[in-house]
Amino acid sequence: MPQPGSSVSALLVFAAAASFALGAVAALAQPAREFVPVTDAMLQDPDPADWPMWRRTLDGWGYSPLDQVNRDNVGELQMAWSRALPQGTQEVTPLAYGGVVYMPTLTDIIQALDATNGDLVWEYRRDLPDDVYEFVGGNARSMRNIAIYDRQIINISDDDYAYALDVETGDVVWETQIFDYRETPAGHSSGPIIADGRVVSGRSCRPRGGPESCVVVAHDARTGEELWRRRTVPAPGEPGDDTWGGVPYERRVHVGSWIPASYDPELRLIFQGTSVTSPAPKFMLGGVENTRLYHNSTLALDVETGEIRWFYQHLNDHWDLDHPFERLLVDTAVAPDPDAVSWINPRVQPGEVRRVVTGIPGKTGVVYTLDRETGEFLWATPTVSQNVINGIDGATGAVTENAEVTFTALGQEVLACPTWAGGKDWEAGAYSPLTNTMYMPLRNTCARMLATDDVRSERARALTAGGQGGLEIYALAARHQITPGEDDLGTVYAVSAETGRTVWLHEQRAATMSVMTTGGGLVFGGDVNGRFRALDQETGAVLWEINLGSPVVGFPITYAVDGRQYVAVNTGAGGGINLRMTPELRPSVGSVLFVFALP
Repeated sequence: MPQPGSSVSALLVFAAAASFALGAVAALAQPAREFVPVTDAMLQDPDPADWPMWRRTLDGWGYSPLDQVNRDNVGELQMAWSRALPQGTQEVTPLAYGGVVYMPTLTDIIQALDATNGDLVWEYRRDLPDDVYEFVGGNARSMRNIAIYDRQIINISDDDYAYALDVETGDVVWETQIFDYRETPAGHSSGPIIADGRVVSGRSCRPRGGPESCVVVAHDARTGEELWRRRTVPAPGEPGDDTWGGVPYERRVHVGSWIPASYDPELRLIFQGTSVTSPAPKFMLGGVENTRLYHNSTLALDVETGEIRWFYQHLNDHWDLDHPFERLLVDTAVAPDPDAVSWINPRVQPGEVRRVVTGIPGKTGVVYTLDRETGEFLWATPTVSQNVINGIDGATGAVTENAEVTFTALGQEVLACPTWAGGKDWEAGAYSPLTNTMYMPLRNTCARMLATDDVRSERARALTAGGQGGLEIYALAARHQITPGEDDLGTVYAVSAETGRTVWLHEQRAATMSVMTTGGGLVFGGDVNGRFRALDQETGAVLWEINLGSPVVGFPITYAVDGRQYVAVNTGAGGGINLRMTPELRPSVGSVLFVFALP
């Protein structure tokens, strides 16, 4: 195995024997299918039977055209097979391609499973250094997705490498160091996408890694050669430097890109979201008014060079209300309804078809729709209750934060809605072309928040009694609660991509998790109380439900083998703040991959 201290640009290629030393386990079963290498054309227009990336397609929809399971027969779904996973938080997405499910799990373990019965084909276990989690910390153990390209499964490791495995054996094909994790620790809570043969990945970049860890990186998918890296914070003299108000470069930290990007192959633009700074209250980081680019922004990156072609900042964030989540790329008529949409660009010509980037990119729960070629603001509107944004200038897209809840001094306490648990969080929403509607799992939350430089102080501990939240890296402590006036924590909002109207709203006590949509007119999603269900895309009616026992923390997918459609999702440990706000819910914490099909 390469030494962690080797050069960032070092490219090491290993033979199969070396990969066994890294943990590849000999094949125990092998589906009798000829493997067809994955091309860019296949990723840009996947076979309906496959789910070959995080949200199935590069536009981030989380939609499958499969319709064997539909509104009429979904009530007949039954267990096809299941498989236990390593115990722990398992916020992961299976890939399904060519009759095999490729399952990423904790601590760089990847399993290839027969997609019809769950039998193990091969398993890769990376030989991680004993001290790696002392440095990278955070959510590094939880890898949300992997990628497939050519004959390779591609991932980003907890010890800061990009690497590729042979799809049929699990043997290492190449690996390239991104950082020396001891010198520049940069967690990776999500994996890559493939954009025109490039492995594109972002970092969590916690403060210990400094500003150099806050990068989006592209590697050649066939060889592992690094092609470019783009920092998400400007250095002195670079565009955006002045937005940091004189804050020294080494303190410009934690502008992370910790959820996978979307990609438009026609515009050749990567759409990447970014996170809050550390600390979060901006009076502690150069002044309340400075915007500190490029935190809480959408970045449109040139796929060839990583150059920022345009950006839009969604929020000058004082409350850890990150905006790194999935971006939906949709071609749609744009006709925001003034009775339903709070902020509209006066130049919008109602009914004009635009190429947009839309969705709920951040924890505020606000829907933003932008022109994805230029970044022009088109419209935005809240969903769940929020009090951090006072307004958005329709003509410019400039956001005005609420001064009444903006921190200006240590010891200040405010009631902010939502909390850093969302609103929206990492759990992905989905879009359906059948309805031109996006479906978003959201939460009704608020919190008493305290700006503090010591989350262990007596006052902070009193505020967070019950373990509800002190985040040292953000200089915040909080007591979380369900939004006043609401009884239900969990929601799914169905919002028209054309008009911005809420088409329907599903409400429930338990916090909702990631969803997907299908050609059968269904929305599949789970919750922290272990329920996995299918909703009607048009009405929100619950058509099927099963209790899986533990929080449904995985991203659901669907695929087909030999004409039979399967629906897959996994459980794991999770719920955290959401379960503390609903203490009567007491799920177990088992990690299992469940797969369903019709009889």
